[in-house]
Amino acid sequence: MSEIKHLTPRETVEELDRYIISQDKAKRAVAIALRNRWRRRNVPEELRDEIAPKNIIMIGPTGVGKTEIARRLAKLGQAPFLKVEASKFTEVGYVGRDVDSMIRDLTEIGINMVKSEALERGEAKAQKAAEERLLDLLMEKDQEPEEKKAQSYFAVSPDGETMKHDLALNRREELRRQLKAGLLNDRSVKIDQAVQQSAVPTLEVLAGPGMDDMLNQLKDTLGSIGLGGAQKKERQVKVPEALRLLTQEESEKQVDMEQVVSDALDRVQNEGILFLDEIDKIALTQGRGGGSGPDVSRGGVQRDLLPLVEGCSVTTKHGIVKTDHILFIAAGAFHESKVSDLIPELQGRFPIRVELETLTESDFLRILTEPKNSLTRQSIALLATENIDLSFTDEALAEIARVAYEANTRLENIGARRLHTVMEALLEEISFNAPDLKDRHVVIDGEEVRRRLGSVLADEDLGRYIL
Repeated sequence: MSEIKHLTPRETVEELDRYIISQDKAKRAVAIALRNRWRRRNVPEELRDEIAPKNIIMIGPTGVGKTEIARRLAKLGQAPFLKVEASKFTEVGYVGRDVDSMIRDLTEIGINMVKSEALERGEAKAQKAAEERLLDLLMEKDQEPEEKKAQSYFAVSPDGETMKHDLALNRREELRRQLKAGLLNDRSVKIDQAVQQSAVPTLEVLAGPGMDDMLNQLKDTLGSIGLGGAQKKERQVKVPEALRLLTQEESEKQVDMEQVVSDALDRVQNEGILFLDEIDKIALTQGRGGGSGPDVSRGGVQRDLLPLVEGCSVTTKHGIVKTDHILFIAAGAFHESKVSDLIPELQGRFPIRVELETLTESDFLRILTEPKNSLTRQSIALLATENIDLSFTDEALAEIARVAYEANTRLENIGARRLHTVMEALLEEISFNAPDLKDRHVVIDGEEVRRRLGSVLADEDLGRYIL
């Protein structure tokens, strides 16, 4: 398993600050949760299994950074991360996915993550092996006349083997030089490539509650008896493409999948993060006939989630996955329900609760200017591909923030996502005409923002203009 950088809580918050504005309480909570992973790994072994993760529930309106905080946290900790919407799941016996499938999905993500790291570690070795294989193919295809003459000499000359070796070595090194210089890019070679064959795709229609793992095992079985899986097919490809395919094949050969699966299961069980979004949608709303209709399934989903969050064993095609030390982060707006509407047992498994703040006009301005991936930087980079030098004045950025905040106030509050729609409306004309613009330097100032967006705010029906 690759070496994971263990950040202190303060360093984690500083990293999150580079991408997410405000929400200091939530950042501190997740930073402590991430550090506790490292702490648990270093406590005496007899205590290690007793220390359960302190699951977190985030409460706040849409667009304030709940998902982004969890996603960035997983990236910082190099942890397998899966975001699921609680409303997609149903109680066992109802139509829909069962909750165990999220653990199987998280396991697949963990395996892909560990495998990618293994491929990256062996990339240099794989490239060297692929180069040698490609040179073998080129040597077979293109023997020099001197070599053919030498072959008749080998039969009668005691020095034939030495001459053969020298000719082959010289020719190989010459081909290597030409390959690295790009002089062979127009040549073609034949390679045998593994082609994935689909195993009875109509099996997908059989999928139902609890069928995910069974369906995967059936596909694996069909592949092993030749009804699916990889098969070899000869292809004529250019040298650069051949080198890429051979490198890919050599990389796969070097990966020990048994070790990958073992490391991945360990990482999923001890480092995995499962983000349960829209958990408020499965809360039992009080005073609405709480024992009938959709509440029956909502309560069932909560009861099905409870063993996962408390800690249980889930069977996957790669082995048993224990959920005892997976960190669960739940999130919801809780506009029409409260955390107390969740069943008490589930509430108790989320001891840390943080309320995220509604974004202000000054927060919008900071979102436009401070993050490394801010919308303004994205827009400037996109138009730079058209050789357009786009820039924003301070007044323009302040106006954009004001328009977004006012739109959220007068319409449904969708948080920072409002900035996306405001920026699209502002830059629509420039983006459309960018390839044909004669003036390659475009400055957006406050007056330009008011001109383009003033009519939008002046209209009572903002929904016609800003989603």
